[in-house]
Amino acid sequence: MKTRLVYLLAIFAVVTVFFGCAEAEELAGPVLGEPAPDFTLKDIDGNEISLSAFKDKFVVLEWVNYDCPFVKKHYNSGNMQNLQKKFIEEGVIWLTINSSAPGKQGNYPPEKWKTLAAERNSKPTAILLDEDGKVGKKYLAATTPHMFVIDKEGKLVYMGAIDDDPGHDPKGLATARNHVQQALTEVMSGKPVTTPITRPYGCSVKY
Repeated sequence: MKTRLVYLLAIFAVVTVFFGCAEAEELAGPVLGEPAPDFTLKDIDGNEISLSAFKDKFVVLEWVNYDCPFVKKHYNSGNMQNLQKKFIEEGVIWLTINSSAPGKQGNYPPEKWKTLAAERNSKPTAILLDEDGKVGKKYLAATTPHMFVIDKEGKLVYMGAIDDDPGHDPKGLATARNHVQQALTEVMSGKPVTTPITRPYGCSVKY
């Protein structure tokens, strides 16, 4: 209970800055241990993808902005792609979401997204576009990256930073503890997640 309160206070502070105080007060946000908020978004091929379609699957949600230096740390080093590949091969659904608004940093048309993803060898299950920011705000996604792990029952078991190295120098990855990898490894083994909530770091989501 205490860790959730600390997390929510931290996120509320970030949301207040980027969304405005009135809107922040209206956003309940996701709740650890409860069903992840459902959503439907179009992928870069124009297909509608719903979270509810992945019942009985472990799911990762990754908020992304390729222009963010913190995101570049994980993609230029191959760290994010290696994580995607490892767990997708183990049956995990990996949904990469972009909530940048039109005209804001990180917003691209679908064809450009395909080019950028191919250049980075990024191969999530799907890249989803959330231009109006409704899904991002539903999850209180505040930074890129911002990560969520959902278990087979559809419940949130982890939310927060990708790891415990909040810098954007890839050298830090050598000694960083990867929270997402740890959470997936534990929950897929039937164990409780040791660190279910952390404070996310990175660039602000460009709503």
